[in-house]
Amino acid sequence: MPRLVIAAPSSGSGKTTVATGLMAAFAERGLAVSPHKAGPDYIDPGYHALATGRPGRNLDAFMCGTELVAPLFAHGAAGCDLAVVEGVMGLYDGAAGRGELASTAQVAKLLRAPVVLVVDASSQSRSVAALVHGFASFDPQVRLGGVILNKVGSDRHEMMLREALEEAGMPVLGVLRRAPQVAAPSRHLGLVPVAERRADAVSSVAALAAQVRAGCDLEALMSLARTAPPLDCEAWSPERSLDPRDPAPSAVEARDLGQSPGRRPVIAVAGGPAFTFSYAEHAELLTAAGADVVTFDPLRDEALPDATTGLVIGGGFPEVYAPELSANAPLRRAVADFAAAGGPVAAECAGLLYLARSLDGKPMCGVLDADARMSERLTLGYREAVAVSDSALAATGTRLRGHEFHRTVIEPGAGAAPAWGFTHPERRVEGFVQGAVHASYLHTHWAAQPSVARRFARAAAARR
Repeated sequence: MPRLVIAAPSSGSGKTTVATGLMAAFAERGLAVSPHKAGPDYIDPGYHALATGRPGRNLDAFMCGTELVAPLFAHGAAGCDLAVVEGVMGLYDGAAGRGELASTAQVAKLLRAPVVLVVDASSQSRSVAALVHGFASFDPQVRLGGVILNKVGSDRHEMMLREALEEAGMPVLGVLRRAPQVAAPSRHLGLVPVAERRADAVSSVAALAAQVRAGCDLEALMSLARTAPPLDCEAWSPERSLDPRDPAPSAVEARDLGQSPGRRPVIAVAGGPAFTFSYAEHAELLTAAGADVVTFDPLRDEALPDATTGLVIGGGFPEVYAPELSANAPLRRAVADFAAAGGPVAAECAGLLYLARSLDGKPMCGVLDADARMSERLTLGYREAVAVSDSALAATGTRLRGHEFHRTVIEPGAGAAPAWGFTHPERRVEGFVQGAVHASYLHTHWAAQPSVARRFARAAAARR
């Protein structure tokens, strides 16, 4: 599998611009391009999916473990001609206090992939060679194959940068001029997701492709991608990852659960502009565990999908759409009635806010006796967690690594039966387990613990 990792010295250098533009430019050539993102970010993969027509997938060595990075990559890249991996933060930045763990450099090493360094050259000339030399020599196991210079101001500026990098022996694979018209808008948690600006996002991705096509040597980049050696791993499979000692419900089990033979439980997953955060592997695991996954939009749909027996409400931006979500009273009542009747609900971050009594003073579903509001404080970072209450999602004692990323607070922060106990970096309990509802701020990647998908699918099957 030809592959490239697109990295940078720091955030804000232009990784997303280059990675998305490259994906789109190669896809325009008729190649099947597999898009990936290092780290837990949900928003960039939406742009990657728009550029390639394939699901954007995350490679997170902290949440999933280093042993799953290459198999998850191989799963996503199966059948493709090229894979492009966008890095996270600076090349060597990872989980705080954990060395290289979850860094772009570690992902590149696990994938045995060459790295292209995107450098913001707007305020330097010859010093770029010293910067690149430092990144190339810091870890000899990271293979830096070339540089793409971003935000170059003029022909003379480009000439000085090229001369410096030629002295350093580092190939220049592309030069991009300053082009603010292709920038995607941002707000309190980063870029605005594709689902909220689809028409404009399509135009932005097309502009990125044109910019990259004009400024980058696509042939040289493809040649570099082909130097990646074979990966010695088996591709991850949702079916194989589920414990073979705990098979999918048989027809007899389905009958005992009140489920008609041949019929599968229906798990409704919130989508639309307000709920855009989801890992593709979650739906794949639920499907492998015996469920039918159906998407609904809480901004538009006034009822849950027909025959819903399980409900997943992931992350997103309900704070941006609080008035519209609140105005959809029929769906709020349907969610509250479903939870009150014992229907299994798994809610993460945005889902937690939607289940609260109110969000910024606007009525929400009222499933939880808690109120949420926007805050000036950003909560961000990896967490190590253990389930402290039995739920439809996790048995007590289940350990998961996750990620928090929000600028809201909910009061109280935990219910009488909390969802998780955090063991690192600080010790505290968080979230709510109430009946068959599991609600928390913690984003998790179920590929790391497929038993949660199996457990949730079984809970949904029991509602038939």
